[in-house]
Amino acid sequence: MIGSLRGVVAAIGEDAALIDVAGVGYVIQAGARTLQRLAAGDTVHVHVETHVREDAIRLFGFLSEDERAWFVHLQSVPSVGAKVALNILDTLTPQDLADAVAIQDKASLARANGVGPKLAARIVAELAGKPAPKGFYGQGFAPSAGSAKPVAAPAGGAGARTDAVSALVNLGIDQTTAARAVATAIKTFDGDPPAADLIRAALKEVQQR
Repeated sequence: MIGSLRGVVAAIGEDAALIDVAGVGYVIQAGARTLQRLAAGDTVHVHVETHVREDAIRLFGFLSEDERAWFVHLQSVPSVGAKVALNILDTLTPQDLADAVAIQDKASLARANGVGPKLAARIVAELAGKPAPKGFYGQGFAPSAGSAKPVAAPAGGAGARTDAVSALVNLGIDQTTAARAVATAIKTFDGDPPAADLIRAALKEVQQR
């Protein structure tokens, strides 16, 4: 299985890019959001999800491990295939997705092509209560020597959200309630708050329910 590629963008099509890795060209299927961030001649590190079937091998590429992990996570929902998952990731960032699931925001998911109200409701129902995907680095995989290191989470942002949810769960609050409280609490801040501030705000949300 191919997990990532580092090479030069040789060409970009409507739904794929050709990545030249040491003289070998890999066709990478990707969403519009990813393709718009690429340009011929760029040196890129693409996170890859490999789909193997009897008649084909398809490589799906993403510019972040979070996106790749959510691509896999979304397809755990019945009726969500690769195309629909890519469409969702074209519409919502991984953090937007986590928030939408946490607060049961079906309307945001329904904005993606191929996602109607019924499928949006199924997605939030199936993923509610499940931890957001962590990807390889979040599961303890370490980059090899010479590879790009994963970017450390800043004091605020996605790292703070993850820490806040984890803190609430450790206090005995169920995963679904914790995620919903954090997603609601963060909207009360201008910008990304430190984890400690977010935890306090999320606890108030829980107490008010």
